[in-house]
Amino acid sequence: MDHPDIEVIERKTGYQGYLQVDVYRLKHKKFDGTWTDELPRREVCVRGHAVGVLLYDPDRDAVVLIEQFRVGAAAARGPAWLTEVVAGMLDGDETPEAVARRESEEEAGCTIRDLEKIYDFYPSPGILSEFVTLYVGRVDSSNVGTSGGLAEEHEDIRVSVVPTDEAVRLLDENRLTNSVAIIALGWLARHRDALRERWRTR
Repeated sequence: MDHPDIEVIERKTGYQGYLQVDVYRLKHKKFDGTWTDELPRREVCVRGHAVGVLLYDPDRDAVVLIEQFRVGAAAARGPAWLTEVVAGMLDGDETPEAVARRESEEEAGCTIRDLEKIYDFYPSPGILSEFVTLYVGRVDSSNVGTSGGLAEEHEDIRVSVVPTDEAVRLLDENRLTNSVAIIALGWLARHRDALRERWRTR
């Protein structure tokens, strides 16, 4: 956290496991140019660079969605199995584009033919350092299977090919609770015609 308008008084790691939690004592410059007092303790869950990719078949006007167990949703007493787009974390020196292609193969059995960036965003900047790069990927969904994931990563993934109109209806009916999927499908609802025009001519 290296910023001229932030003074870090102390940072220490409070927990180190699958995730890391760092505890900060800090203050920052206010909009009027003065400084805050030391803020109450802030805890940040340290998470790396994530990549999401909405798999879209322009010829069938359909998307490939996945469903898998999420312990955080279960702990919040919500639906424990969430409908999502393919996603994964950067590993080592991988580029976001490479992660999008790798995860599409591993989680959904899809080969990306074309890839376009949609957005970069922080999904929960109040507590997470995670930064997401979101893409849309052109795929052929005609031979997509019904399951995916890697056994060594304990993944049990259901794969579905969903007509775009049905996927957008899930969005409009508040039946999706995964933020990356909501953002991706909201983008597709606005840009589908132009995207199909670009990709169907290739």
